[in-house]
Amino acid sequence: MSAVEAKLAELGLSLPEVVPPLAAYQPAVVTGRYVFTSGQLPIVDGELPLTGKVGGEVTPEEAKGLARTCALNALAAVKSVAGDLDRVARVVKLVGFVASAPDFTGQPGVVNGASELLAEVLGDKGVHARSAVGVAVLPLDAPVEVEVQVELTEA
Repeated sequence: MSAVEAKLAELGLSLPEVVPPLAAYQPAVVTGRYVFTSGQLPIVDGELPLTGKVGGEVTPEEAKGLARTCALNALAAVKSVAGDLDRVARVVKLVGFVASAPDFTGQPGVVNGASELLAEVLGDKGVHARSAVGVAVLPLDAPVEVEVQVELTEA
């Protein structure tokens, strides 16, 4: 077990299976020493636990938890192409998309769920640049979607 996966276990978490693509793309690709993930939805065991708009059908607290799930799914996608999460030198950038009710402006707090998970699991390597974007709708009516860009150590 890698040190990163041991840390996940210590937090009571485990790395899920990579979520299969919903369309014509790969969950993650490597170019040079960088991994770029596709947008990761908060899918658990093949299903979305909640759907709808944050600030409407979904509370900000629920959405923050879903963002954590997105980050776990992103780590699984990174591992699928890197081979080992201990190769993560740092998370460079995280972009979070929040399907928002028209008057909802708390996107940064929702995306904190993903940012905080990466910092808990990876320590200083998980601290990153970030954007939190409100959108009208996401695939499958998901409340949150997250993508990450990761730098790897040499193989």
